[in-house]
Amino acid sequence: MTRADTVGRIVRLGRVESTQGVAFALAAEGAADRTVVVADSQAAGRGRRGHTWIDEPGASLLVSIVLRPRLEMVRLPLLSLAAGVAVADALTAIAGLEPRLKWPNDVLVADKKIAGILLESRTAGGADVVTIIGIGINLGQREFPSDLASSATSVALETGQAPSREAVLAALREEFDAWRARLEGEGFGPVREAWRRLSDTIGRRVTVDTVTGVASDLDTDGALLIDVGGSVKRVLAGAVSSGDAVGAPVPSR
Repeated sequence: MTRADTVGRIVRLGRVESTQGVAFALAAEGAADRTVVVADSQAAGRGRRGHTWIDEPGASLLVSIVLRPRLEMVRLPLLSLAAGVAVADALTAIAGLEPRLKWPNDVLVADKKIAGILLESRTAGGADVVTIIGIGINLGQREFPSDLASSATSVALETGQAPSREAVLAALREEFDAWRARLEGEGFGPVREAWRRLSDTIGRRVTVDTVTGVASDLDTDGALLIDVGGSVKRVLAGAVSSGDAVGAPVPSR
């Protein structure tokens, strides 16, 4: 596949090892900003912290987007939070769902995971940085493996029907482009406000690695603020396990 084949285009593939891997390879060949890689299935799809993303062939939207963002390196993780808002808005627009966001980058419906986001950045040579945002959305699955059945869901399970992948992809691209533009042009404020409004994490008792307390807010740099016995701890990364809401202040929805 030549550079001319991919610039400004959606690259549609069958089964691949990972859409992230394909996207990084295309970026190394000079693929333009916003080049999109979509696959029917992944043999080695990746989630955060080395976890494997499980997909049923043809039942998910599996997409990676090449980004050459106009952001400082320290602010690149904010793109993941923007993507979460974009996924939630796309699912609302296409399927009428009411998604919630679990920090840092899971999308939930009815307390179950319907989508996941993975952001990776690499230096492309010199001062250039390429960022790939990977998004997996469960669309048509009617059942999941036993170890995921209680924690995963799909659009089909929630609404009774699966939307077309093309419709969801179009809505996702539109929403992500809009939220990315706001992040790059207006700063994190608008994204932060939207994320807080959609948050399923704020107001819950959470454990992130060794920190346990009540998630009280999202900081201005995307860190999760956790109230631990009256002392606020900042957490920049980690896997969150959540308990029930405990009556802590929650942003208006």
